[in-house]
Amino acid sequence: MARLLDFYGITWEYEPTEFVLAEDESGRPTEAFRPDFYLPAYDLYVEMTTLNQKLVTKKNRKIRRLKELRPDVEVRILYQRDCQALLGRHVQAAGAAS
Repeated sequence: MARLLDFYGITWEYEPTEFVLAEDESGRPTEAFRPDFYLPAYDLYVEMTTLNQKLVTKKNRKIRRLKELRPDVEVRILYQRDCQALLGRHVQAAGAAS
């Protein structure tokens, strides 16, 4: 994903922000979420996920919780099929440019 963003000249940061989703009674974080990428030009966080359904379910839950706590934060999740589609379009575009 980083190479793809670089290719298109999109500025990105890797895991720059951790969002606290839950705290204990002392205010210490007990659950947090750190999206994979931040795209400053779009004020957008992007989370990549895998085929492991347990991880996908956990990430989806964390993103829902983040949206409840911070509706001002824009975050998108890219599933494996989304990544494959992006790469497929990239390969087609690169082939057409040659």
